Amino acid sequence: MYNVRNITNDLYYIGCSDRRLNLFENVYPIEKGVSYNSYFLDDDKTVLFDTVDKRCSEQFFANLHHVLNGRSLDYLVVNHMEPDHCALIANVVCENPDVKIVCNQKTSQMLAQFFDMDLEGRLHLVKEGDTLETGHHTLTFVMAPMVHWPEVMVTYDMTDKILFSADAFGTFGAINGNIFADEVNFEKDYLDEARRYYTNIVGKFGPQVQSLLKKAAGLEIKTICPLHGLIWRENLGWYIDKYNKWSSYTPEDNTVMIAYASVYGGTENAVDLLAGELAKRGVKNIKIYNTSLTHPSVILSEAFRCSHLVFASVTYNMGIFSTMNHLIHELVSHNLQNRTVALIENGSWACCSAKLMREEFEKMKNITLLDSAVTLKSTMNNDKMEEIIALAEEISKSL
Repeated sequence: MYNVRNITNDLYYIGCSDRRLNLFENVYPIEKGVSYNSYFLDDDKTVLFDTVDKRCSEQFFANLHHVLNGRSLDYLVVNHMEPDHCALIANVVCENPDVKIVCNQKTSQMLAQFFDMDLEGRLHLVKEGDTLETGHHTLTFVMAPMVHWPEVMVTYDMTDKILFSADAFGTFGAINGNIFADEVNFEKDYLDEARRYYTNIVGKFGPQVQSLLKKAAGLEIKTICPLHGLIWRENLGWYIDKYNKWSSYTPEDNTVMIAYASVYGGTENAVDLLAGELAKRGVKNIKIYNTSLTHPSVILSEAFRCSHLVFASVTYNMGIFSTMNHLIHELVSHNLQNRTVALIENGSWACCSAKLMREEFEKMKNITLLDSAVTLKSTMNNDKMEEIIALAEEISKSL
């Protein structure tokens, strides 16, 4: 049974949601599911904007057949070649043998990598600024390389001022009936998942996102249609500002996030004491995460949100505890920068985790490492409490 929604009088949402997948890209937990968005323009020429993941093929084709209503498909615009959006291209072509695939040169190369089909005479290649007339609508194309694959482009409907933004402005989370961001409490129910999606999927490529934002600033945009998550038609500036902060590595909140790795509770105790001392000094909205229980994608997202970060780890096998080591590796590889960082280490003998963590953070850009590192030997004592207080003082003064 089809499940189609009008966006405008001739533009339709024909995507679908997946609430059964546990790990997006086999990495990121998605307890709230995920949507795969596809759009259909019913103009003099029929236009499909991207397909969906093969997990949703039955729903997608029911939707597509409904909106085509017996017509043939004229154009398939491919903004992004990742399989959660391109998986059904060959199936669409099989059903619509005369369809033209609208894409750029890099996308055409990837089409040959993903699909064993004859592309001769089937491609309508576009480059930056090219236009496509579909009848009442004029489409133009903006290249967005490395947001977050090299072939990515976005499509702008010059007639209705709609940006088909590929993975930009997307979010984790299934669509639950409401397809528009203004129909839900986005800040309460989706913002954390939008941030987690951006930081983990696109976060490494901040300069490239900044480049796309500069291009988008030259367009009059009334609606944003991303490939994941809700459609934006109101308060666009608020969400674009979030993307500007995330992609420029600017903290959203002037507060402290603490991530810790503890085996028998000594390090955890030190973290709790530090948080209490920070609270006494007026620091609000402190967050604490156990790296052994919280997925690193969540902590990475919080590291993008918060201005000050504390990492506390036991020394384990003469190194950083494994879950903390993994987290710090993720922070480095996702290009996090412009943060103030404090370190706490613990070890019953040969303690070295702070030194090793410091070496990792020194690889990153514009990281201020505070001097007041705390070294524990197994458990807290009165002398170490003085060091915790000194660290809390240094953090609070730097906020």
